[in-house]
Amino acid sequence: MTSNETHDALADLVTLRDWWRYGVTQFTKAGLVYGHGTDNAAGEAAFLLLSSLKLPIDTLEPWLECRLTRTERGDVLSLFQRRIASRKPASYLTNTAWIQGHQFYVDERVIIPRSFIGELLCQSRLSAAIGDPNGVTRVLELCTGSGCLSILAAEAFPDAQIDASDLSPDALDVARRNVSDYGLNQRIRLLQSDLYQSIPPDRYDLIIANPPYVTTQAVAAFPPEYQAEPVMAHAGGSDGLDLVNRILEGAARYLAPHGAIVMEIGQARDALEATWPDLPFLWLDTETSEGEVFALQAADLAGSIGES
Repeated sequence: MTSNETHDALADLVTLRDWWRYGVTQFTKAGLVYGHGTDNAAGEAAFLLLSSLKLPIDTLEPWLECRLTRTERGDVLSLFQRRIASRKPASYLTNTAWIQGHQFYVDERVIIPRSFIGELLCQSRLSAAIGDPNGVTRVLELCTGSGCLSILAAEAFPDAQIDASDLSPDALDVARRNVSDYGLNQRIRLLQSDLYQSIPPDRYDLIIANPPYVTTQAVAAFPPEYQAEPVMAHAGGSDGLDLVNRILEGAARYLAPHGAIVMEIGQARDALEATWPDLPFLWLDTETSEGEVFALQAADLAGSIGES
């Protein structure tokens, strides 16, 4: 953008509605890619506007005719320009991500949280997998990343102690910040572990996991927005199931007899069911997903895989 174009934008665009429209136009021209909390240019522009102006993130309508100060206009323009020039997801520019009304700190050390498991936890929709939520007192989260799912699990299961693990020490630093922000240091224990490798020999009522599940071919074709995230948080091998299979193979050893595992696998349902034809997967659909999250009972795993 030239200096004249910058001057014109700052002078001519006054209301939040003006800047929202402008952001949509500029993002569309730039061919940005979405999928990190928003799925189109309008949603991305709204998120950046509301974040920049420190307004409630859940609604744009009440503010559309509000006028921005010159300083606010400059801040918004700078944020829009950074989104276009860097091709980084908006959450990295604002250091915030949201799941079901819960705010989390994020930066480029972690994948931007967007798991459907968060929706299931917040809407108390895991009963088909776990039965009575009051009976969940021990939870293990594998591949915790920013720690968001463990934090949501602590809210969903108020009597539970939670172990949250990740291989990346950088990710655990981010998770530590979020756990502290939510005041959950006494309930969530963070562990550096390659899946089960350093997990204590406990029995958990629930294991949750949103592991890397993107195929090698898909990772290689990522647009810049997805390339900005840690590759280890995406890379699932040739069929996307490398870590998924390892998690399934070890789950029975760590689940209580009445326990269950809930895991997100993206678009790998067909490949998973072909790999494990004897497992009775229970698919937990959400308002925006179908066949991407499954649950299995400990008894099913023990019978089909064993505990070795």
